[in-house]
Amino acid sequence: MRAAVVTTFGGPEAVRIVETALPEPAAGQVRIKVAAATLNPVDAGVRAGVFGGEGRQNGLGWDVAGTVDATGPAGDTPSGEAWSVGDEVVALFFGMGQPLGTHAEYVVVDSDAVAKAPTTVDAVHAATLPLNALTAVQALDLLELTPGQSLLVTGAAGAVGAYAVQLAAQRGVSVTALARESDEEFVRSLGAAHFASDAVGAGSVDAVLDAAILNETALAWVRDGGVFVGVIPQAAPAPVRGVRTTAVGVKADGARLAELAGLVDEGVLTLRVADTYTLDEAPKAHARLAEGGVRGRLVLIP
Repeated sequence: MRAAVVTTFGGPEAVRIVETALPEPAAGQVRIKVAAATLNPVDAGVRAGVFGGEGRQNGLGWDVAGTVDATGPAGDTPSGEAWSVGDEVVALFFGMGQPLGTHAEYVVVDSDAVAKAPTTVDAVHAATLPLNALTAVQALDLLELTPGQSLLVTGAAGAVGAYAVQLAAQRGVSVTALARESDEEFVRSLGAAHFASDAVGAGSVDAVLDAAILNETALAWVRDGGVFVGVIPQAAPAPVRGVRTTAVGVKADGARLAELAGLVDEGVLTLRVADTYTLDEAPKAHARLAEGGVRGRLVLIP
C-alpha cells in the first residue's frame, strides 16, 4: 500500500509517498480502508522534527474516516461491540512515534479507538472530527465547569476552539470567544454568548481553554481560584492566585468519539473542510498548512 511518511526532517518537501506492506490487525485491532484523513498541526510538527524520531521512518496522520477492512482475533471493543468488515467508522490513531499513520491507504487501529461514523456527513467531513473534537471535550472535562459558569476560549474560530465553544455552550456554560474580528459572526453562530478580539479584563472569567496557546497572557484573565487548561501536554503555565493550571493530552476513546459523532448527527457540532488533496499531493497540503490562515481542516483522500 501507499503511505505518506517522513524519514528526514524539514519543510513540506520532506513528506514522501512510499510503498509499504499492508498492515495486519492483531488481537483487539481493526484495519480500516482509509476514505479520508485530516492534516493537523501535529503532522507539521512531526515533519519538522519537533517530536524527535531522527533516523527512523515517521508516519503522518491521526484522524481517519473509512471502512473496516479486516479485524484481528477477538477484535471487539471493551464495551462488547464487535466491528465487522464493511462498517463505516471514524477513529483517532495516536500516531506519535509510529512508522505509519492514517495518511495511507490502510491503517490498523485499536478497536476501542473506533466509533461509528456520523451518518449525516460524508467521510471527508467525518475525518475532521476525532482529534480536534476529542481534544476539546477532554479539555472541557478537565475544566469541570457547571452550567452558568464563564469560560473564555482562545482561538475560538480554530478547529479545537470551535468544537470547545459548541460543546461548552451545550453544557450551559457562558462562553466568551476570543478570535479575529472577521470571525465574530462565525463564533457567535457556534453558541458564544460574548466575543472579544483583543484582551479581556483581568480575572474576568471562571476559566480559560487556551486553544490559541497564549499561556500566561490568557492565564491573567482567569479569576482567583479559577482554572486554566492548555492544549499542549506538560506545557501549562505555573499556577498563580490559586488558579489550577493543566493541559490536555488527548487520548483515543471510541465510546466518547461515538458520542461526538452523535452530536454531529444532531446538528450540535459543525464540521469544517477547507480543502481536499490526494495522497500524492500531501506535500502540497503541508505547504498550504504552513501558509496559515486555514479555516477548517485540510483533508487527504487516498
